Amino acid sequence: MDIPILKQRDYLIASVQAVLTDKALIQLRDHLVQQVGRYRSNGVILDVTGMDIMDSFSVRILQELAHMIRLRGAETVIVGIQPEVALAMIQLGLRLKGVPTALDLEEGLAYLDGRKGKKIRRPT
Repeated sequence: MDIPILKQRDYLIASVQAVLTDKALIQLRDHLVQQVGRYRSNGVILDVTGMDIMDSFSVRILQELAHMIRLRGAETVIVGIQPEVALAMIQLGLRLKGVPTALDLEEGLAYLDGRKGKKIRRPT
C-alpha cells in the first residue's frame, strides 16, 4: 500500500496523492477499515486532494469505506475534493450520500473534534 496512513490523536489520516486504480481503492478501503480496529480510532480523514478524477466506481468505494468505518464505531470525513472534480461529480449525478466532506484537513479535524462527546445519530 503506497498511501500513507498517519495516526493523529484518536484519528487516522490517509492522504491519496494520485488517482488510484480500482484495485488500489479496494485495498485502501479494506486496509483503513482494519486500521480503525487496530488503533481503536474514533475517526478517519481521507484526503483526496491528489485525485483529479472520481468516477462512479471510486465514489461507490469511498461511500462503502465511510459506511464500513461507521459500522466499526468511527466517523469518516472526506476532504480535499478539487473544484473540477466536484463539478464533474455533480454533472454525472455522483453523490457521496451520508458521507461528510470538508474543504481541507483543518476543517476535517474540526468536524471530527466537534463530533466527540455528542450522541451519535444513526441515519434512518
